[in-house]
Amino acid sequence: MLATILPAFDTSLPVTTAQVFWSEFLGTAVLLLLGAGVVATNLLPKSKGKGGGWLMINFGWGLAVFAGVYVAFRTGGHLNPAVTIAKVVAYLFDPSKTLNGVPAEKAGAVLVTGSNVAVYIIAQFLGAFVGAVLCWLTFKKHFDEDCDPALKLGVFSTGPEIRSYAWNCVTEAIGTAVLILWVFVSGHTETAIGPLGVALIIVVIGNSLGGPTGYAINPARDLGPRIAHAILPIKGKGGSDWGYSWVPVVGPIIGAIVGTVLYYLILA
Repeated sequence: MLATILPAFDTSLPVTTAQVFWSEFLGTAVLLLLGAGVVATNLLPKSKGKGGGWLMINFGWGLAVFAGVYVAFRTGGHLNPAVTIAKVVAYLFDPSKTLNGVPAEKAGAVLVTGSNVAVYIIAQFLGAFVGAVLCWLTFKKHFDEDCDPALKLGVFSTGPEIRSYAWNCVTEAIGTAVLILWVFVSGHTETAIGPLGVALIIVVIGNSLGGPTGYAINPARDLGPRIAHAILPIKGKGGSDWGYSWVPVVGPIIGAIVGTVLYYLILA
């Protein structure tokens, strides 16, 4: 997975549970601080980057992933429960797989166990929440300005342009399946571009498939910040659109499972 394109670390040393947690927590927090930040820059009143457009947002999110993956190098840079779930499904096909891509016989491998998977996913959701809070602090005075509440919510979480829950879920599943397929196949091509590769696939998914829903393709990226939006004292914020909140969680999980199964049945 992403470990094939990350900087090397000493795999002869074991990775502790605390290191797993902080790696995914900090990586996901950086992802959300920068990703939500580019949306805030584009949408909020009196921002110097206001009106930068969809392409600016997509490149911002792609490079936010780039930065977050580097931070979480020790754990394989998941930053996304869908990626972690894909690793679990991969393990069912190939029990030699580990969560961080380090060979299982190495001390630095993070094995696929229930406790390790739980630590990854909890860290990702908490990191996403904290990253969103940091974004709000950064843009606090701009959030205080009067504007459409939907724009303020849009900094934190995604929403559909045409509300149709089933089809919105299909869109999220397809986008996530593309991401997961790329993550698996990228390990078969020698390259020196490192995490920049995953940044570019995020940009491509956003440009090509992100229009209908805003392409969460990551349950933590959407739900963690949505909870932050609900809790934070944001002036004039409106509701958090809980009716839609399940779509960016369920859709990416389905996509992760489908993408992994397709890889192992057709390409592996």
